[in-house]
This record gives sequence, C-alpha cells and structure tokens, in this order.
Amino acid sequence: MSDTKVKINPISTGVPGLDRVLGGGLPEYSFNLIAGMPGTGKTTLSQQIMFANATAERPALHFTVLGEPPLKMLRYQQQFDFFDPEKVGEVIQFRNLSEEVLSGDLDRVLEAIVSEVERSDPEIVLVDSFRTIMRSPSGGQGNEAEIQNFLQNLSLHLTSWEATSFLIGEYAEAEIRDNPVFTVADGIIWMQQVVERNSSVRKLQARKVRGQAPMPGLHTFRISEGGVRVFPRTDIALREGAKPRPTGRVSTGVKGLDRLLGGGIPAGDSVLLAGPSGSGKTVVGSQFVAAGNETGERAVIAVFEEDPEAYIARAASLGIELGGMIEKGDLRVIFLRPLDLSADEALEEIKAAVEEIEASRVVIDSLSGFEIALAQTFQEEFRESLYRMVSALTRVGVTVLMTVEVTEEYTSLRFSPHAISFLTDDLILQRYVEMEGALQSVINVVKMRGSAHSREWCAYSITEGGLVVGEALTRYRGIISGMPVPREDSRTEYPGLTDGEMVALRALDNLREATVRMVAEETGASEEETRTALERMAALNYALRREKEGASTYRLAARSLKA
Repeated sequence: MSDTKVKINPISTGVPGLDRVLGGGLPEYSFNLIAGMPGTGKTTLSQQIMFANATAERPALHFTVLGEPPLKMLRYQQQFDFFDPEKVGEVIQFRNLSEEVLSGDLDRVLEAIVSEVERSDPEIVLVDSFRTIMRSPSGGQGNEAEIQNFLQNLSLHLTSWEATSFLIGEYAEAEIRDNPVFTVADGIIWMQQVVERNSSVRKLQARKVRGQAPMPGLHTFRISEGGVRVFPRTDIALREGAKPRPTGRVSTGVKGLDRLLGGGIPAGDSVLLAGPSGSGKTVVGSQFVAAGNETGERAVIAVFEEDPEAYIARAASLGIELGGMIEKGDLRVIFLRPLDLSADEALEEIKAAVEEIEASRVVIDSLSGFEIALAQTFQEEFRESLYRMVSALTRVGVTVLMTVEVTEEYTSLRFSPHAISFLTDDLILQRYVEMEGALQSVINVVKMRGSAHSREWCAYSITEGGLVVGEALTRYRGIISGMPVPREDSRTEYPGLTDGEMVALRALDNLREATVRMVAEETGASEEETRTALERMAALNYALRREKEGASTYRLAARSLKA
C-alpha cells in the first residue's frame, strides 16, 4: 500500500473569520450541511460562499425549493456587498424545484437535481431549503429508509461529479442524533441565535469537518451590509502569531509612578489601573500613550464609555495632543460600543488596529464600560473573555494598560470588581482618603509579577500637565481605612505648606538644586505655580534661593525630607 496521502485542496469560503474556524477552509468536493433554526443567517452565509467562489472556471448551481423562490431570494440578497449581479445567469444558475417537491416523489426530486447538474456541470451546488424536501408528502411520512436512500444517492452523485455541495436546512438541536443527513454530511456548520432579555447574539459552530481539525466551541458572528463576519475564539486564533517577549521597561509617562513601578512597566505586561470615578485613570492612559510616542512607539486606544472626539479633547486640555498622533498614523482610537458586543469581536477590532499601525501599546478604557457593552450572554463569561483577550495581545508583545472603576467603600480595600485582578501581571490602585478635613487622592502599586516595586502609598494630584505623584505618606497610618491619621511619633518638619507646595518641595529634594523650569518639569505643574511655591518655601526658610549665571536656582535648607 502506498504511503502517499491523497491531497485535499481547501476552498476559501470568502467569509471573514470562517476559514480559521473550519481549520483552513472547506475541503474541495465535500458534501456540507448548513443548519440551524429559521432566521439564523443560513441563506446569507451560503449565498456569500457561492458568490465568493463562483467563476467561469468554477460555475455554481443553486436549487431553490418552496421556502423562497429565486426572485424573492435575490431581491433581498442583492442588498449585501458580496452580491454581484453580473454573475447571476452567467456563472451562477438558479433552478426552482417546487414542482418536483410538491409531487411528493423523492425519486423525481433526485432525478431533477441529477439532470440539471449533468447539464450545467457545476463545481458548486446549493440546495436551499433542503429541509423542505424532507418535509414533502413522501419525505414527511417518516419513511427513514427512503430518506436514507435519497441522501446516499444524492451524496454519491455530487461526489462523483466533483462538486462542492451545500444543503441548507432548518433543524432543531434535538434532531441531530437521529437524522441521517448529519451522518452523511462531510461538514456541518451549525448556526444559532441566542436571545436573553433584550440582547440577541448569533453564534456559529463547525460541528464536523472531515479530514481537518476545526476550532472547537461557539464563535460569534454578525450580519451587516458586508454579509456574514465570524469572530473566532481568540485563545486559539492568535496562537500562531506569538512573538518573543520584549525586554526592558516602558514608561507610564508619570515619573513618580515609574519610580513606584521600579523603573516603569515591564514591556509586554498587562496592567490593571483600578480606581473610583474621577481618580484620573483616563489621564494616566493618555500619558502612557504620549510617553510611548516620544520613543517612537505606536498605540491603540479602545474606548467604551466616551466618544473619541471627547476623549481626544480631554487629553488636549492636559497638553497631550492625541489628534496629532492620529494624523501621523502613530495612534488609532476606536470606539467599541455597539449593541450586543462580544469579547472576540472587540479583540478583532483591537487586533486589526494593532496590526495595521504596528502598535506596541494598547489602552482599554475601561473594562467597566466593556462589560456593559457586552451582550447579556457574554457578561456571564466576562472573566474568561477578558483573559483570552489580554493573553492574545500580550502574546504578540503588546503592553496593555486597562482601567476599571472600583466603587469606594472607605472601610475596605477593593482591587477590582468581578475578581479580575489576578488576570493581569501588574495592579495599580488609586483611591480617595480623608486627610486633615480634605479629600486626598492616593496611589499604590499592589503587585508586579516577577519584578520588585515600591509598596508606598503616595499622594497624587491632577494638574494641567497631567497626573503628578507626590510624597510618600510615611507619616500616616490607616490609609487603607480611608481615614488615615498622623503617626504618634511623627513631627511635621515643614508646617504650613499646601499639598501642591509639598509636591514641589519633594521634587526639589530629589533634584538637590534646580531652576523653576526643572521643578515644574518634575512635578507637571505650570512654571507660574512652581515659582509661587518655591518663593513661599524660601520665605519660610524651607528653601534657599541664589542667583547663578543670571538665573534663580533653589535648594532645600539644612533640614531634609529624608532626614
């Protein structure tokens, strides 16, 4: 016996995403069944496959039965972009089997199909709806032997003619076990529509593909003006695109936060930034993108809650010109909030944008909005969907920053809703605390996998230059409670300074001696605000000013923050 394998050529379906689900396309000359309940998109899918493959060298023959006459069917199918009127009557022929089916004689139906196929010699054959034939007066009498004989003969004829064929039919899940058509078929594409509360989601499954290994599970698909588009499950779809993990660290764009992170985010990590509403999560996302742009890195921002124009305008108010990055092709901002969204659909949009501009940074703002945008049936699988999405992105070397809103309780420490914090490599927590009768924003790096980091709680503020991390709150205890108090053994060395002036003082301590501009760049505050703060510190004898080469420089007095 020869060891040479018979080569089966795959045929592309022409349906985005479907070839990947099928394991490389449809086997040539296979006998396929497209099944599901009415309204799931079976006819649209079969028409899209037919129009994508029908050529002068590969003509197609479409049989219609009682369900939908050719004229009625074509009237609706021509609304889709894949419809090509020049192919109709030329490389695609239509034949109505209504008269033969109404006779109730399956032999007559088979004879009509055989006669027409032999006459036109097609390489693609469709029968829609095949279930109507089985419900004909003869086929509907429960004569299983007759139906089995009809199916076997039809399959043998189509295979001997070397035609790739499709039977389209309305079937319920319970009919799969005992219906002979599912046994005879070489390939089975099952389509369904899941309705829960106010959401409706279409899903597709390759239940059977002889000679190939289809992707397991259910895959979301949508029907739009372009026809059917399938969104394969991401955990398998992106495996072949894995790349070596990048090395080094990338800046968040916030100097104080980089310090807390031990020098920045490890490249290729997934980072979760959790905090209450208004805590500056979006600000950090914008600074993260801008920092990457300075080093030649491109980025994608996926927005779920805010219109892209408003998002860009908000960043511009902080001096971050995202619009300019978009014009240069260094940034793509995509708005993902259609009805009944699926995680795989969201990833497909993000992945396409990443590949198109070769981005190495992704911001997802926010996971809270992402969850709300998901269809009800996908919300139950939120954690699984998030894990697959993040894994797929980091696997190709992308550094991912995600934001999530956490509702403050002020008496406990919450890292994220839905217990999703363990899915990411790094976790940064923002929160509000009450300090000396005022609301203070604080930040902490909770975890970093495989990397050392600071565990200090630091105060921060949002200035006109972005988020600025200030002093470590080492003089306080009980920060997690939301109501910290000064430590009993602590004495304030710099009484009378505001929070903004303390930030400037801390920066001056780090710089040793600096000009107004240098301190302003360190803190992110304006030069005017910084000059006022430094002058007040000098007036209180906390800092010394001297003229050096025509410019004023400042340094701390003898006492030190670190003393």
